[in-house]
Amino acid sequence: MMVQQALVEMGGGPQRLSDIAAHTGLDDSTVGRILARLAYTRIVVRPSRGLYALGPGAAEVGFHALTGVNFNRSAEVKAVLDKLREETDQGLVFLYTKSQFGANRQCLMMSVGDSDLVELGMTARDVLSVTRSLRTGASGRTILAYLSPEVQELVFEEGIPDEAGPGVIRDTETFKASLAEIRDQGYALGYQECMAHWNSVAAPIIWDDIIVGAVLMLKPADVMPHAPEQYIAATVEAAAQLSFSRTGWPNSN
Repeated sequence: MMVQQALVEMGGGPQRLSDIAAHTGLDDSTVGRILARLAYTRIVVRPSRGLYALGPGAAEVGFHALTGVNFNRSAEVKAVLDKLREETDQGLVFLYTKSQFGANRQCLMMSVGDSDLVELGMTARDVLSVTRSLRTGASGRTILAYLSPEVQELVFEEGIPDEAGPGVIRDTETFKASLAEIRDQGYALGYQECMAHWNSVAAPIIWDDIIVGAVLMLKPADVMPHAPEQYIAATVEAAAQLSFSRTGWPNSN
């Protein structure tokens, strides 16, 4: 675990054995044996001689851990989302998680009543593009705000989906500043970022200091031109209830 955590903290890219050992405080021979075992299970790969990086096995482990908790407690998760919908006067509520493949997000659960994509003004193509991007939307920015600088740079290079809404933040420096603001205040406000005519509030779901997703609440822009404090507080509370710590689940502290 120390070696895997070191690779995460060092950016996830290829690292030399000696640097990994120095980061963990373990000796080179011990780290070498650990890396050899992790390579056998694909948790670590060797992109070139003398270099090691996290591999697909690490993504699989994280994905199974994430889905195991959510699916085992799906009724409790749905209850949290339903409560947020009620507290925001029938806002549309979504649970997004960081995708296990690439710097993307995926919708895992929702509380939207009888609403559908047509009501949202979205198509299936939008779901597979703009709403998956971490470069657009309150929930995308919320997840990205807590990821490493290396991952953030990859997302910046991807650019903005063509289907993004008129309120998407196009200036890179302004976008980066918004990520710092999210970390400071613990939530994000979106104004027609993913789609026209819809504003949003999002808050991070964090498991032991690791971002795993975000709770998103959407309302029409003409109904919610600016999110009232009670909507923001309710969204932050819902995300806190879905966050995890070693002291218990859910974490409502």
